[in-house]
Amino acid sequence: MNPYPLKFHPIYKELIWGGSKLKDVLGKDFPPNVKIGESWELADLPDNKSMIINGELAGKTITEVLQKYPQQIIGKKDYEPPFGLLIKFIDAADVLSVQVHPDADAVKRLKTGRPKTECWYIIDAEPGACIYKGLKPGTTKQQFAQAIKDGNCAELLNKISVKPGQCHLLPAGTVHAISAGILIAEIQTPSDTTFRVFDWNRLQNGKPRQLHITQALESINFNQSPDDIPVTTEGKLAETQFFKIDKFTAKANTSNDINNDQMKVIIVIEGSGKITSPQSQKADFAKGRTILLPAEFKGTIEFETYTEYLQITI
Repeated sequence: MNPYPLKFHPIYKELIWGGSKLKDVLGKDFPPNVKIGESWELADLPDNKSMIINGELAGKTITEVLQKYPQQIIGKKDYEPPFGLLIKFIDAADVLSVQVHPDADAVKRLKTGRPKTECWYIIDAEPGACIYKGLKPGTTKQQFAQAIKDGNCAELLNKISVKPGQCHLLPAGTVHAISAGILIAEIQTPSDTTFRVFDWNRLQNGKPRQLHITQALESINFNQSPDDIPVTTEGKLAETQFFKIDKFTAKANTSNDINNDQMKVIIVIEGSGKITSPQSQKADFAKGRTILLPAEFKGTIEFETYTEYLQITI
């Protein structure tokens, strides 16, 4: 197999808080009048495996090709699932629940789930949009538990106004929520373990959604400081033990050589172009596209218009 840029079929998630920005802003293709909250761009979970849509590997899942070609794609002789990233776009047309994801220690204590650290890159935000990220200083487990019972736990969260171009790191253990009117690129570890503590008294099919208060209280990091959850806008956006995120811009009608010594994943925030190589067919890209560049791929990325993109390595 000659390594080439891999493109994937999105996995759409219909959610009660979803909207139409994935279609209107990022050009995703799904039926009208359907509330799509998430588009999973690159996933390797048991029930959600991304399928390749281009080249000789079209029709195969990311799991299948990583098992067969680990050296060419990730630069390692052996592959142990899952793939180290889960990439999503999130359209919050309504507020998301207050929730938390466990770290490795909490998973061991609870004997369930997988750890999850994530980053949110703000693509679009309506006036007044905000996120809730972490607890106000001094909040104790007992105080937060009581606030959950009283239905006002959001008052103990840090409420932060957001604007496009910001990247927010949320390590495992960070309690959080997203307000209405935000479009996000989410980069995270491969986990779908979510413990919901409050859902704004919202009903789904006439019933409240399930909460996971005991697990959430066991997972929240009550000793977290603001330095643990930084906000960045340029250059190196995030560097964790799980992944690194860099932001790049390129002028129209320019190009860069790709001489990979490690696998890279590119998320196109703005712009268009193509990736070419003498050994493989070209791979066009546009706003809203996620592309995996195998470790052994060599070629050129050509920018037809002004382009902004995120580059993720693990």
